Amino acid sequence: MPGRTLRHGLILLAILAVLSFYLPQLQHQSAQAASDADYSRMRLLTEVMEQVQKKYVEKKTPDELLTEAVKGMVSSLDPHSAYMTPEEYKELQIETKGTFSGVGIVITTKDNILTVVSPIEGTPAFKAGVEAGDRIMKIDGKLTKGMTLMDAVKNIRGPKGSKVVLTVLREGANNLKDIEIVRDMIPIKSVRFYLLEDGFGLIRLANFQENTTDELIKGLNELQKQKVPIKGLVIDLRTNPGGLLTEAVNVADQFLDKGLIVSTRGRAPGQEMIFRATPRMTANNYPIIVLVNQGSASASEILAGALQDHRRAMILGTQSFGKGSVQTILPLEDKGALKLTTARYYTPNGRAIQAKGITPDLVVPFKPPAPAPKVEKKSQGLREKDLQGAMAPEEEKDPAKDEKAEIAKPDGAGPAKATDQEKDKTETEKLYYPKDRLEKDNQMVRALDLLKAWQIFSGHEGINQGKDAGAVKKQ
Repeated sequence: MPGRTLRHGLILLAILAVLSFYLPQLQHQSAQAASDADYSRMRLLTEVMEQVQKKYVEKKTPDELLTEAVKGMVSSLDPHSAYMTPEEYKELQIETKGTFSGVGIVITTKDNILTVVSPIEGTPAFKAGVEAGDRIMKIDGKLTKGMTLMDAVKNIRGPKGSKVVLTVLREGANNLKDIEIVRDMIPIKSVRFYLLEDGFGLIRLANFQENTTDELIKGLNELQKQKVPIKGLVIDLRTNPGGLLTEAVNVADQFLDKGLIVSTRGRAPGQEMIFRATPRMTANNYPIIVLVNQGSASASEILAGALQDHRRAMILGTQSFGKGSVQTILPLEDKGALKLTTARYYTPNGRAIQAKGITPDLVVPFKPPAPAPKVEKKSQGLREKDLQGAMAPEEEKDPAKDEKAEIAKPDGAGPAKATDQEKDKTETEKLYYPKDRLEKDNQMVRALDLLKAWQIFSGHEGINQGKDAGAVKKQ
């Protein structure tokens, strides 16, 4: 046995010696083979470029061909990765600051078809009737099949006052629809705030840009200083296409005092990041309902997912878009940039949002208001006032009106001045959400009703969240 063990040991040492001699050579040969294969493919690219330059029906410069080759390579990765020329990179930098010229839509490619993620509220596209989910088949009559996202953006944008026609196919429709839009400057107001009723506030987040958190804090403070304390809040994220990741994290931090907000995981070192809430909150401890729909994407899904996982808010509406990837902007030597998908993000409970989206706690589809019934004009018989040359009716004096006028403005006095109390009332009235808009929005009405019921059944202001990771302090 000892002899056999010694023999086996010597054989193992011999094998290791042979491997130590040949393994580096094998690795070198493997690396050399990979390098040769890469070189062969690069030669293929050069050969194709030469043939195109010599024989294509129209003249193409090497710079044009290389730019398109790079665009094609990057766009083949996923719908959100793209090579940006120096001009396109400048436009991107302008967008994040809140103003640019165009029609006001966020687009992506879905099933290789150019698709609207959402129109931006108040923009020409929004007013013209473009809807989330619309598939753009043509831009000014030009087919979008095979068009990259950056090229589509370039074709849709243009000088202020110029027109663009988007030919869209809407879900459930059998025919294409042409939508003519007049381009304009797109000043995006990120945050709007209202009172739905006394004690019930509304924060509308249109997107996430550089000043979103500052505007949100201002809105929350304004709502919370009203004479009637805030008993519940609606956060409207519908048709919010997202924006800056850092702003989504900072906004979530205004409603959470501890715990994970979002994490990212990627393949390259440094792409794994964790964002946590800090103890400093702006929002008080009232119940919150978040509205989402298929136009809620990216950063808005981060916010909704964080508040949902921490049981800080109820999510109401329909399934969100499902963009759960992180794009990193990598500047290049040509002054352009590479927008590259480098990681996926996950909610506090580890849910991946990519291609799934946020599932509402309460599914409530939006019901468009019924069109007003057509009123048939009834024919009227001929009356005295209809006769040519008829005398106009004599105006009757209103004694009450005259008396009010005298009280309001006595002899020698100027116009009556509003009291401080009346000024406060006027400022508060400006905050109220228009009733006609509220009545036409079944999702908003449902959210408000739930907040009212919440107060009745809870027996106190605030939300009972238990001792899980999402528990927040009472103020």
